Order: sequence, then structure tokens, then C-alpha cells
Amino acid sequence: MSYVLGLTGPTGAGKSIFAQCAAQRGFKVIDCDISARKAVEKGTKGLAALVSVFGGGILKKSGELDRGKLARIAFSSREKTELLNKTLLPHICKIVKSEISGDFVLLDAPTLFESGMNGVCNATAAVIAPIELRKARIIERDGLSGDEADMRINAGKPDEFYYENANRVFINGNDIDSFKKSVNIYLDDIIGGNPDE
Repeated sequence: MSYVLGLTGPTGAGKSIFAQCAAQRGFKVIDCDISARKAVEKGTKGLAALVSVFGGGILKKSGELDRGKLARIAFSSREKTELLNKTLLPHICKIVKSEISGDFVLLDAPTLFESGMNGVCNATAAVIAPIELRKARIIERDGLSGDEADMRINAGKPDEFYYENANRVFINGNDIDSFKKSVNIYLDDIIGGNPDE
């Protein structure tokens, strides 16, 4: 049986740094964003479900998903983001569950609780960060405008959501070394058999 740690948090918070720490300690990291891409490849049931909800305008001429068009629609309101999650998450979850193997697994899942995937986890952790830092990070990472970044942030959950649901919350501010140190101590505790939940 694998020990499964679920990792979540809002966009731009720095989950990737946590995931890198876990990988360095021997965790198998399952990036649910990659699983999400598999779920909407051309010809999949996931893509067909998206088209039935959001319309054929989200497709390229080739029949593949136009991610930019889908994002503009899906992140335009919290309701539409929830509709996207409701439509796609069952298809992503099926792929993720098939990939769980090994002693220690990290599920890097932005929608960990919304998808119900926390149900397969032994423990859950969330990474949060100040909004202005998150905004700067996603503008740099995704090449978004300030307005597009705001739209994506506003479509997500507030910090309170993560405090209410996760076993452990990590704050990733300006001191990356301190953040990594606290993450590594936590991961070492899990590997040692005495996780601090």
C-alpha cells in the first residue's frame, strides 16, 4: 500500500517547489495537471464532455482542445470554473488513481478537495502565498496580463478554504529557503513513519 500525500493550493502559491522537495526524497509525484491534459486529448471522453458543456468553439480546427479559449470561458466566473471542474474531474480522477504506486506518492492536485481525491490520501497539505506574490508568479510563469492573472486568482478558492480542509498549511512567501526547510522536515517525518498531521 502506498502512503499518499495530497498537495493542493491556489495558483501561483508555489506547489511546484513542494513537489520538487518530495521528488528529491523519493516520492513518486503525480502531477494532476499532466493527468488533466491526458483526460482531454483528442478522441477522449473527457474532451467530448467538455464540448457538450462549453460548445464546439473550444476546439481547434484539428479537433484538439484550444486551451486558451477554454480558459477564457472557464475562468470568467467562479460558477463556470466549478462547471469545468464538475465536468472534467471524474475523467482526471480515473487516470490519477491508475497511476498510484510505490511506497510514497505525492498527488499534486489543484482541485484535490473539489474532486474528492483527498479520499485516497493518508494526509493533505496546502501551499498558500500572498496574493500579490501569486499574481507576479503567474504573470511570469504563464505570460498573462495583469487582468488575466486577476481573473484566474479570483476564480480560485480563498485561503480560508485550505485552512478548513487541509491537514497542514504551508505559507510560501519571500523566504524560499525557510519554506523548503519546513516542507523537508514534514516530508522526513512522513518517511520516518510519524507524520505531523
